[in-house]
Amino acid sequence: MKKLTVQLIDIALILLMNIFFLHLSVPIAIISSLIIYLGIYSFRVYDTQTMKSYTESLIKTTVGTLISFIVILIIYFFLSKYFNRYFFLSNLLFTILILPILHKIEYNIYEKHMPVKNYLVIGRKNEIGHIMEEISEKTLNKIKFTQYINPSPATLEEIMKQNAQKTLSQTIHGIVITDPKLEERVKPQIQNYKAEGLEIQYLPNMVEKYLKRIPIEVAEKFKEYYEVVFQGVQATPSQKIIDKFFGTILLILSSPFMLIISLAILIEDGKPIIYKQKRMGKDEKIFIMNKFRSLKEAEINPDDPNVDIEKRVLKSGKIIRKLRLDELPQFWNIIKGNMSIVGPRPEMLEFHNIMSSHIPFYNYRLKLNPGITGWAQIHFKHTSTLEDYTKKTEYDLYYVKNRSLILDIQIMLKTLETMLGMRGAR
Repeated sequence: MKKLTVQLIDIALILLMNIFFLHLSVPIAIISSLIIYLGIYSFRVYDTQTMKSYTESLIKTTVGTLISFIVILIIYFFLSKYFNRYFFLSNLLFTILILPILHKIEYNIYEKHMPVKNYLVIGRKNEIGHIMEEISEKTLNKIKFTQYINPSPATLEEIMKQNAQKTLSQTIHGIVITDPKLEERVKPQIQNYKAEGLEIQYLPNMVEKYLKRIPIEVAEKFKEYYEVVFQGVQATPSQKIIDKFFGTILLILSSPFMLIISLAILIEDGKPIIYKQKRMGKDEKIFIMNKFRSLKEAEINPDDPNVDIEKRVLKSGKIIRKLRLDELPQFWNIIKGNMSIVGPRPEMLEFHNIMSSHIPFYNYRLKLNPGITGWAQIHFKHTSTLEDYTKKTEYDLYYVKNRSLILDIQIMLKTLETMLGMRGAR
């Protein structure tokens, strides 16, 4: 079961229902079906863990469908005569009654019939084993790493000879290179096996595909590769235009909410309403970031700026922080050009100084403009420890390396899920 196949089946079913049951015109049916699909997609309905749980799938499908209706209502306002009057009720019932059951069935088929792949690992288990175990867990143990070797040509050839005599369930289906230095010892043999059709994988490809981050220890193992990749990263002119356009639109649309938030903060705790703070931006250029003030004023501890932070939260601050409404003034930063809608989170200078000296590759996250939301923000919680910052940096590095318009759209959609408290953290 491939996720893309499941998604195409869902789009086709919704489309057919709208054409043959509601008798919508083909263009209207296609547009509305794609919007509904994007709505449920944004709430991670197609994640394997979601499909595994009928309850979670039902909740996320329902919320995603309702969110998509907000967008469709705009089209409906102008083109209501092209819609069936039962459109919203029919699509809601169809998505919440059919899709969660269908996804559960598809997951069961996947779990039952998906073959297990066994890999031989060129690397040391004590160095990389925990990452390989995480990949196995993410793939529901459909990918297994059965043997780790610190190879010589003779030992590798002996293992592959033994492999030819094993049963199908024990057969090695591929080799994973987790250490380029160890690969050098057996490179000719690896190339021969590849020519014979054996699958040869490199650890960076596997961790990015299954873990959606770049673990620091993997980046260090493949340092030459990642340094070349990150040095070539740069923002595109089209991204700057998109940021300024949508930043302006969002600033205008959010202005009523900003007025209400301003009055709430003013009544509760007086001025200042807007909190201005120096943050580290693209290419290590410092800029002033704007936020609604959600905390009572206090002296910042340079060693731990987040110490006692929860004790200083305003009553209004609890709400705007949970919904991320304290970030709204940053649309002005986007218009000015020192932030993007999507990007690595801009850090306080105190944290930046600590982390840049302790986390390898940390400064590569500054190759792009910082963002209001980002890949790390939707996957990982608010951080204050070095261990947590390291993990969050791994997600930032993945985004910097793999940034695309599609990934940005995916992040923006999934940010809605985080804002509604269904997953993730600030």
